[in-house]
Amino acid sequence: MRQKTPFAALLVMLPLTACTWVTMTPAGQSVRVARADEDLSGCTRRGEIGVSVKDRLGPIERNHIKVIDELEMLARNEAVGLNANTVQPKAAPDDGEQRFLAYVCGAAASSAATTAPTPAADDGAQTYPVQER
Repeated sequence: MRQKTPFAALLVMLPLTACTWVTMTPAGQSVRVARADEDLSGCTRRGEIGVSVKDRLGPIERNHIKVIDELEMLARNEAVGLNANTVQPKAAPDDGEQRFLAYVCGAAASSAATTAPTPAADDGAQTYPVQER
């Protein structure tokens, strides 16, 4: 009877590895994800964003594509607080964590240089640009 308990627990946890817990905000939908090798020198840098999600449930790894999608959704949602319209991965995901650079690109880039970022309104979290040294 005891041998069935770990198997039953595995059967319960397996479907959870494909679940998505992150949702895109309406404002985050307007933020573009640039390729890591894309040249954004014509854009105005607004700051750096660090995001993380669970990449495993106990001993079971979550689907790698789902983890990447959730990291991008979180970065896009956070970019809104920096008044950015583009995010670019700074490095590949590592253990469910990833850093992104936030930019304002296009016609909005020239006016964004003088606009200060606004803190997030509804969840109490605030995001501020990282100062370059």
